[in-house]
Amino acid sequence: QVYLAESGGGLVREGESLTLSCTISGDTDKVYMMGWFRQPPGKGREFVAGVGWLGGTTYYSDSVKDRFTSSRENAKNTVYLQMNNLKPEDTAIYYCGNQQRLQWKSQDPADFGSWGQGTQVVVSS
Repeated sequence: QVYLAESGGGLVREGESLTLSCTISGDTDKVYMMGWFRQPPGKGREFVAGVGWLGGTTYYSDSVKDRFTSSRENAKNTVYLQMNNLKPEDTAIYYCGNQQRLQWKSQDPADFGSWGQGTQVVVSS
């Protein structure tokens, strides 16, 4: 079993930055690709970024590419989401998930699991 815990959210102003962390525990041998997703108020969960646990491959949604960067630090069992130039539309609860259905560069939350509790990001204008 893989366990995930997100942290680092907060209240920021438009244009500012935040870095989210996702700490991985449990059976890390089952970690292949990690995904960042978010759920805006009143909406469904949407893909933000993915990062390969072993090779470090990254991919992003069109709405965040060039602003967000995902990375991993295997020695600390942690993945990060560096968010720059934040916009009010980035306001959401952010989750990390462990990919469980092996689809290359999947953006479907149904392919991920072991969700953490999420961390709230609020961007004011």
